[in-house]
Amino acid sequence: MPAMNAMTSPPHAASTPSPFGERLRHWRQRRRLSQLDLAHVADVSTRHLSCVETGRASPSRDMVLRLVDRLEVPLRERNALLEAAGYAPMYRERSLDAPDMASARAAVKRILDCHEPWPALAMDRHWNLVMANRMVPLLIAGAAPALLEGPINVLRLSLHPEGLAPRIANLRQWREHLFERLRQQIHLSGDTTLATLLAELQAYPDSFGHDAVALPGEHHGVLMPFQFHTAHGVLNLVSTTTVFGSPVDITLQELALETFFPADEASAALLRGHAAADGVMV
Repeated sequence: MPAMNAMTSPPHAASTPSPFGERLRHWRQRRRLSQLDLAHVADVSTRHLSCVETGRASPSRDMVLRLVDRLEVPLRERNALLEAAGYAPMYRERSLDAPDMASARAAVKRILDCHEPWPALAMDRHWNLVMANRMVPLLIAGAAPALLEGPINVLRLSLHPEGLAPRIANLRQWREHLFERLRQQIHLSGDTTLATLLAELQAYPDSFGHDAVALPGEHHGVLMPFQFHTAHGVLNLVSTTTVFGSPVDITLQELALETFFPADEASAALLRGHAAADGVMV
């Protein structure tokens, strides 16, 4: 739609939703809150909140911060909302290699290294590999070279037919588990890049003839397993996800550590054997 010029702009421009008001309404609706709900938790009047959303009132910086906090808006989007309201961004985004991120990077590396001989890796908000311990290359070896070129997208590598997918014993089950995690992340963040990635992944094959799980939702036990074919047998793994507790840096808030554990003694012995054969200290 072409932009209105001065001759065609409406006479009451102040009633037109502001960029901040539009963004605020977007996040309020994404969180499934009414104006009354948000006004209550943010301790503002419903009338004032309505005026802010429609552009008839401008929010203070304190009010912007209070609203984005109650809406649990990610730090990256908090900056965008602050700028839309006319204020300077509050949160920095540093590279993990930056000098003042040395302590955070060292903490991540220590967690990954101390997890050996079990696999562990760190990913950014788009599931791109940032760091990994020495066990991860042992598991991803054999994937198509194009999938191993940086940045390596962990989801694409996992589910691509030339990646790890043909070696995942419970592929249908595992891919649905990953899709649900991705859907939840998209819901929370509103990230369109993740939505595009989900559509791509859903187009990949969901079976390579050896998937023993007939129904994607069926599983036994208390944790979703990751079952992976190797030359020496099937690895049966479970995973945990770790994030920084109180980040004030965008990079750190968006960083996730995925750590895998053997689900049985046979898998533990197999991983220890892999580690010993490749010189990884156990």
